Amino acid sequence: MVAESAAMLATLRAMPNGVRVFLVYALIVLSILGLTTPLVVAQASSDVPISPMGLVWMALLAYLIFTITLVLQRKQAGWGLSVGLVTLVVPLVPLLLLTAGVIGGVFAVILGLVLIRGLLRPEARLWFNET
Repeated sequence: MVAESAAMLATLRAMPNGVRVFLVYALIVLSILGLTTPLVVAQASSDVPISPMGLVWMALLAYLIFTITLVLQRKQAGWGLSVGLVTLVVPLVPLLLLTAGVIGGVFAVILGLVLIRGLLRPEARLWFNET
């Protein structure tokens, strides 16, 4: 057990910064999904057992957990899935622009650029070398 933990810590230390930033972003998105899940459950229990919002939430949750797992395992498929997950920033831009003003919109744009730039760097691309 200790050897496995040491191996995982060594893997995390060798991780490029772009991948680290992506993992922080993914964990924040995961926490937001977790915090808003009671709303989805309440809607499903009061209206209909299967709601469109519930289907989207569960699909996003599965996609997010699968992507985080592949990134931590350094799988080649994880790179494409992580770039796909970064596209969640696109609807965040107008949402923050409307709710938080120009500063929120600028923050979302900068977040998206940092994430995309970090994942497109050669060292981040080389990180995903497992098949």
